[in-house]
Amino acid sequence: MVEAQKWTTRRNSNPRLEGTIPNNTGTTNADQLLLDIPATPPSDARNPYSATAAISPNVVTSLIVASWYASNIGVLLLNKYLLSIYGFRYPIFLTMLHMLSCSAYSSAAIHFLNLVPLQHIQSNRQFLKIFALSAIFCFSVVCGNASLKYIPVSFNQAIGATTPFFTAIFAFVITCKKEAPQVYLALVPVVLGIVLASNSEPLFHLFGFLVCIGSTAGRALKSVVQGIILTSDSEKLHSMNLLLYMAPMAAIILLPFSIYVEGNVAAITIEKARQDWFIVFLLLSNATVAYLVNLTNFLVTKHTSALTLQVLGNAKAAVAAVVSVLIFRNPVTVMGMTGFAVTVLGVVLYSEARKRSKLTAH
Repeated sequence: MVEAQKWTTRRNSNPRLEGTIPNNTGTTNADQLLLDIPATPPSDARNPYSATAAISPNVVTSLIVASWYASNIGVLLLNKYLLSIYGFRYPIFLTMLHMLSCSAYSSAAIHFLNLVPLQHIQSNRQFLKIFALSAIFCFSVVCGNASLKYIPVSFNQAIGATTPFFTAIFAFVITCKKEAPQVYLALVPVVLGIVLASNSEPLFHLFGFLVCIGSTAGRALKSVVQGIILTSDSEKLHSMNLLLYMAPMAAIILLPFSIYVEGNVAAITIEKARQDWFIVFLLLSNATVAYLVNLTNFLVTKHTSALTLQVLGNAKAAVAAVVSVLIFRNPVTVMGMTGFAVTVLGVVLYSEARKRSKLTAH
């Protein structure tokens, strides 16, 4: 037995040719040599400056959060500009355009971009449940948009921050679900803050205040009802699939109300477009940003967590209020700002109290 020789190849050498030279055993080196050729590395390893390797996950998450803020605040500012300043005073028709936009973009995102797997409606019962959610959704969004005709964005956001208060009420009334005492105690500053803000709001409008309260209550009711009627595994839908089905239903619901309340808005809009094409850009931008609100909600939850989205939502109201005051220059008072701050603080305390209550229960 002759021990196999170990070869160390030099750079630019050719072991195949060298192995063909006969050695003193009467065999060639190729017969005794086993070359260990490493596998070809993947493209990312060969090119560390590729697109996927160049962008860190933290940067991607930061961009998504920034997009979430931009879309949420942007749709508020565009709605306010259209309904209150530009003079397009048709909140129902505007909401219907939002729903049509969400329907079209959701279909493209799911069917063509495969953003999430497509889920089908399994039964007539499930269809009716989604239709009921769509009706509540319509009421909430229309009221929210209508309120922007009469009250500033800052006051609108202060009222919207009271959503946890209405959620707790509806959860107790509809499901008899009781929270821990500290959770209800945390709602006291939520209500107190909005009372202070309302009493000191320079541009207070009773109808605008009432429809904004209706919008906030509708948003809370939708979340409670959705948790009740879509509970079974067979009926649960991903948020993007739920939007895919809710948006066209909402548009169908809004169409007759828009015609009855606002008249022939389509003809009015076409006439406005002939005089000023900027309205077309505003409406298309507004409808697109309305969809981006839902898309970025999904992306933030995907890349972070539902808790992070909740925290961002608590801060969003304050950021939107500050940005709107800087842009629209609506007057504010120290008492109004104090009331808003107390409401936001109450929302944060409520979120923490609920989180601790759940941890204690488990």
